[in-house]
Amino acid sequence: MQVEAYSLADPIFFETPSRWTTTDSAFTVAQLPAPNGWQRTQRDVWIHLSPVGGELPPQGWKVHISACLDNADRVLTTVWDYCIAHRHAFKFLCSGAVHRAYSLKYAPRASSSKLITIYPRDEAALERVLVDLSEALAGEPGPYILSDLRWGSGPLYVRYGGFVFRYCAAPNGELVPAIERPDGTLVPDERKPVFHVPSWVTIPEFLKPHLQARDGGSPDDFPYQVQKALHFSNGGGVYLAQRKSDGQTVVLKEARPHAGVDGLGRDAIARLANERRALERLRGVPGVPEVYEQRTVWEHEFLVVQHMPGDTLQTWLSRNYPYITGDPTPDAIATYTRQALDIVARVERLLADIHARGLVFGDLHPANLLVAPDGTVSAIDFEIATDIDAASAPPLGLPGFHGRGKRGVDADLHALSALRLWIFFPLVPLLGLVPDKVDAYVDDIERRFDLPPRLRRQHPPDLDAREERPFLDGARKC
Repeated sequence: MQVEAYSLADPIFFETPSRWTTTDSAFTVAQLPAPNGWQRTQRDVWIHLSPVGGELPPQGWKVHISACLDNADRVLTTVWDYCIAHRHAFKFLCSGAVHRAYSLKYAPRASSSKLITIYPRDEAALERVLVDLSEALAGEPGPYILSDLRWGSGPLYVRYGGFVFRYCAAPNGELVPAIERPDGTLVPDERKPVFHVPSWVTIPEFLKPHLQARDGGSPDDFPYQVQKALHFSNGGGVYLAQRKSDGQTVVLKEARPHAGVDGLGRDAIARLANERRALERLRGVPGVPEVYEQRTVWEHEFLVVQHMPGDTLQTWLSRNYPYITGDPTPDAIATYTRQALDIVARVERLLADIHARGLVFGDLHPANLLVAPDGTVSAIDFEIATDIDAASAPPLGLPGFHGRGKRGVDADLHALSALRLWIFFPLVPLLGLVPDKVDAYVDDIERRFDLPPRLRRQHPPDLDAREERPFLDGARKC
């Protein structure tokens, strides 16, 4: 889940997001020296400020503060001034670029959205911090921190956990942050995307009304019964569900406000609204899910859409690709070739129908295509669909399938060319690193798969579709 954040600082190698920071993204207070009587240190992407001589317990209730991209500097300045004045130890992300990295769609859900952490000395100090800062930060928006309990309706959250760096072995043997039980035993400091209190810790009385407010509402009020989770991201989940009124199977797409931002700075709520507009515009196109309704539950939005049959094209390939066995028979190769070409042809027709409605899919890749047992192909995930004449390129995309700045129909045609290549040689994401390997891929496909001449001379719908070219020539363009 941290791959996205660790892919920002360098286009080739994984690197800490702290290396992605630039001077124009530095927070105002991040450039200030430590005040007199304070010690400043930096650990990876976090800047720590602590009063000299101040002693903290090794663990306790900590305060987390979230913010959006456009108010983070203001929120941080307010909290800096408060903590310095009242001598509370705290830490904060070192720059706006890092804050953005930790707010992205696939940032780790348990730690995402945390801009600042304050370490109150005791429970009395904890209550004072929450009361004072809830007034100072009134009206400031911020994403919900899933691992914490929210104080009121603002950007303040609390969680019991470690104040110092201690580690222990988790049940799977991994070395993880630790807290201490009353008997002195170190146990994992659980950081799950749900509020959790260790069994020996008593929740302070002043937090209980906020816990009750969080637990308000009844599942009976929701007209859908969730069967299982299909996908999670920092922006929300995708769930297979059953409509209680008639038992129909549907898909629920969840969006969290201010969370899961993309390359254009849009949050999950904005992308869900965009997906609804796209699906309504494409209503009736074969292979595109129908929209049933959109429903608000608490602060989250849920788009209810048609459940399309089949498995992802990724799963289909893993079950059918002939060279998985190492030495396929000619019949197995011929069968796969016929099926693969049929799927590509169906995707081409589906894209043409989408383009005929004036839209660009924008995120075409094997995980967003479903193949039914009868070979029918469907497209899912229209959250970044745009008008054909949109000025910007798709803000998200899978390496190799993402058109590196191409926009409009060209972006979809690039992804289609990549799909032609991938379905016979499923290493296309590597082309995001070494695009010159495409010719070697095509040569290998032509060696392993005997494409019939009539199919090798198709009109592929690529950027030069007016001229007859071999089937794989479009792939060379990616």
